[in-house]
Amino acid sequence: GGFAVDNATLTRFFALHFLLPFAVAGLAILHMLFLHQTGSNNPLGLNSDAEKVPFHSYYTFKDLTGFIVVITLLSMLALFSPQLLTD
Repeated sequence: GGFAVDNATLTRFFALHFLLPFAVAGLAILHMLFLHQTGSNNPLGLNSDAEKVPFHSYYTFKDLTGFIVVITLLSMLALFSPQLLTD
């Protein structure tokens, strides 16, 4: 534990930043697996089936639309005003 940032510190920092996303992704997958097996909790006991929206058709279209809008805006910025992206 010295005051200088040495090779060992950088190696550990890189290893942490490389492995941490995999650990978070693994925990997220594990969480979704447990949630899929046990189901969501309904503490009030209310019937919420009327508010449910099918995931595939609604959210897939919504995410795809947002992705296309962002890519279109970035492409227009890069093609028509590339000087805005420089220093």
